[in-house]
Amino acid sequence: MTRVSTQLKMQLADGQPMEARATEIPWVDANQRHLIAAVASIKWRLETQLNLRLAPENPEPLPPPESYHFPDAALETLSRHLGLSAFERDLLTLCAALELDGTVSNLVGQLTDPQKPQVNFSLALSVLPEAHWSAFSPAAPLRRWKLIELQPGNALTSSSLRIDERILHHIAGVKHLDTRLLGLLEPVPPGAELAPSQREFVTRIVQTWNQSAVTLPVVQLLGTDTDAKSAIASAACGAYARRLHKLSAQILPSSPTELEVLVLLLRREIAIGDLAVLLDCEDLDPSDTARVQAVQHFVARFSAPLLLSAVDRQRLRQRTSLHLEIPKPSTSEQRDLWQRTLSPEAVSEIEPVIAQFNLSSHDIRAIAAETGRDSGQLWKTAKSHARPKLDELASRLELRASWDDLILPEDQKRTLLDITSQVRQRLTVYETWGFKSKGARGLGISALFAGSSGTGKTMAAEVIGRELDLDVYRIDLSSTVSKYIGETEKNLRRIFDAAEDGGAILLFDEADSIFGKRSEVKDSHDRYANLEVSYLLQRMEAYRGLAVLTTNLRSAIDTAFLRRIRFILQFPFPDFAERIEIWRRAFPAQTPTRDLEYHRLAQLQMAGGNIRNMALNAAFSAADAGEPVTMKHVHHAAESEYAKMERQLTDVELQGWTSSGGTP
Repeated sequence: MTRVSTQLKMQLADGQPMEARATEIPWVDANQRHLIAAVASIKWRLETQLNLRLAPENPEPLPPPESYHFPDAALETLSRHLGLSAFERDLLTLCAALELDGTVSNLVGQLTDPQKPQVNFSLALSVLPEAHWSAFSPAAPLRRWKLIELQPGNALTSSSLRIDERILHHIAGVKHLDTRLLGLLEPVPPGAELAPSQREFVTRIVQTWNQSAVTLPVVQLLGTDTDAKSAIASAACGAYARRLHKLSAQILPSSPTELEVLVLLLRREIAIGDLAVLLDCEDLDPSDTARVQAVQHFVARFSAPLLLSAVDRQRLRQRTSLHLEIPKPSTSEQRDLWQRTLSPEAVSEIEPVIAQFNLSSHDIRAIAAETGRDSGQLWKTAKSHARPKLDELASRLELRASWDDLILPEDQKRTLLDITSQVRQRLTVYETWGFKSKGARGLGISALFAGSSGTGKTMAAEVIGRELDLDVYRIDLSSTVSKYIGETEKNLRRIFDAAEDGGAILLFDEADSIFGKRSEVKDSHDRYANLEVSYLLQRMEAYRGLAVLTTNLRSAIDTAFLRRIRFILQFPFPDFAERIEIWRRAFPAQTPTRDLEYHRLAQLQMAGGNIRNMALNAAFSAADAGEPVTMKHVHHAAESEYAKMERQLTDVELQGWTSSGGTP
């Protein structure tokens, strides 16, 4: 027998009087008294039927039990919500009474089988009033909602009926989630305080639900602020006294039969309890056809109120949707939250952080708690907090280069300084000086670094990152671009979404792999290739940080794309004087050298990256020989570097090396 309240069993056995009014006692007590009265009524009907069977000539039925009606009792609300007739409600009560009351079990045994008391349709038809055969149909509420379980038998009318355990506990006033849902649903606790701009979405959801007459639309909460979306959903459900539970789209059954059972259990929980469902589609892969179809089928069958959390809008063919783009707190809201959560010692450090980082309320609270009262640690903590998301998607560069290491013409250096200052002053110009109000497009800072390999494009990004104390992440566009339609945008979206929090510098290598001359649209692949370019430019224009494209050949990029990039910087091949300076700085001060003739080394027609390779290889060669670095070691390293590039050292490049001891 299913375990239920001991107090309830004692009350059922003792037949306690029910004199109090429901409005004067707590719900739990009123619910139990109502159930006691309902079971007592069933017991009276069984006793009457047994008396008729034993003494049909002169039946003397017992007087009916004292009535106690509580409209808000679990049995009554379940009957209303699931559409049970009076006969179906009494049949459900009969099945519950068999579990709850030993005397009912004894009476049922006398009417059916003393060795194995059981409720069946035949007994219900003979004992309960207003009986109708349609109640036993699989489409009727009792079996459709699986309120009772039909045990196998020889005939339908003799098959044993048993109340579902979850339903038994529910009408007994014991609140819990169906055990079959425990591994699938995750409770969503009430979220932290929402920013004012985000609280408006709670009001909008509640208004939509209030105004919807029949089927409520699916509320799609979109964007990257996962915590805010959960908090908004929880607050909206709280307005209806509903407990929000999250269901991951990743664990939806793929079998239609299993999915149908899940939908039924969830709809039943919503009908009889205080459940609300948030379908988590944050990690839903659009290319996973089976998973997308499972989501579509689930949403179509789930007619109950439903919220859906995703980064991008989900296409739901059979349900209307309310799409809400949930932004992160505004700049002023972030400032207010920083001031309320940080220690007084750290408040003075918030302006640079606000300018560079776009953080959620949850992240701000976490960073403030981690920073504590450590003065000067806020920027460092915020930067490290944002790293894990990008570390999985791109390569973070070690920032060792400084302005002194960057050998470039003055015009190029001046442009790099302009880029640096714009990243640093973006909050002042966009927010304080009002340029953001002129339109969001074009507020991102984008740059194209063009030049042959080794001319300093990556080093320039490192220098800017070190100057601004920002992480630099390198993304190889040639590997990001996918041959599968829609995959490139998905890859780029993940990168930009992850980078938004920390404002990292994004360095996209091999830009010509995606930014080539626009092709004539001859098929769907050409059309999607152009869409990929447009998507990348759109995200660069809206990105809060700095996005840099690099290419070895500027002429390979369509000029229409170039117009949408704010800075275009050509990295020239270093001339003779610049190569001398590069060679002078190629060896650290602590490296032992002897008789290096930099004007001779500069004769090698190599870019800065190659020069640094040769210097490093020469140092290893000298260290292995136990000697300082000389022209001989550099000559050996040059031969290796030229061979790697499938080039030959020329006499002009080695002119004067023999007399200076440069060749072996």
